[in-house]
Amino acid sequence: MQNYLEFNFKISPLQPWNEILMAELIEIGFDSFTEEIHGILGYIQKDAFNENDLKALPLFENENVKIEYSFQEMPNINWNEEWEKNFSPINIDDKVLIRAEFHESVPGMHEIIIQPKMSFGTGHHPTTHLMIQQMMDMDLQGKKVLDMGCGTSVLAIYAKQQGAGDVKAIDIDEWSVENSKENAERNGVTLDIEQGTAENLGKENFDIILANINRNILISDIPTYVSVLNKGGKLLLSGLCFFDVEDILEVCRENNLELKKQLQREEWVSLLLEK
Repeated sequence: MQNYLEFNFKISPLQPWNEILMAELIEIGFDSFTEEIHGILGYIQKDAFNENDLKALPLFENENVKIEYSFQEMPNINWNEEWEKNFSPINIDDKVLIRAEFHESVPGMHEIIIQPKMSFGTGHHPTTHLMIQQMMDMDLQGKKVLDMGCGTSVLAIYAKQQGAGDVKAIDIDEWSVENSKENAERNGVTLDIEQGTAENLGKENFDIILANINRNILISDIPTYVSVLNKGGKLLLSGLCFFDVEDILEVCRENNLELKKQLQREEWVSLLLEK
């Protein structure tokens, strides 16, 4: 079992910066959070922490928010086990249920069953919720799908369950790749899962690309996504706050993508685009 550091972040004002900070912390290795009245508690494995990475986060340079933090080393306990105790099912519009094996099934709802370990992408975050909402209205039948930054592969699994053809899932994190393989097997679907980034994408083309990552990576990688997206194909993006939308759309327009649908949940947004 790994030793963890617990960070206490004081955030002023709290909204929408607490969610944005969590998204940035995930990119440098933080893997679980607890929301507090005046901020958040964030947890990271001691061996994975680099204070220079923390101090370099863009949010610390933002004049619109003040962030202070302190940290302490936590006892050597099984944090995955502790996290599981507080994992609750996710209900998306009374149509899709993301649950663990130890939760009861709900008749009439489409189910995705995952092993709830400390990971972004379980469905609790608004962006995962938005992606599933968008996908519920998409024609996935027989489509070749790519899930970039797959996390637990909830989106890839849902695509396959909804009749998609070949589905590839890519994540930079080795643990996410292993957990994705477990979750695919748990749901009885076959996925092509690999560790990497957009640099993994070669000449293989896709009908639908799902990318729930963050603003900076999306801006960098959208041209690559477009290069492997079939004509008439769909690019579904999230990991964006409402104030990121115009910057993202500018890059999309430069790459001949047309906005088809935009959804917002709290301060988070998803964009459906077509090539």
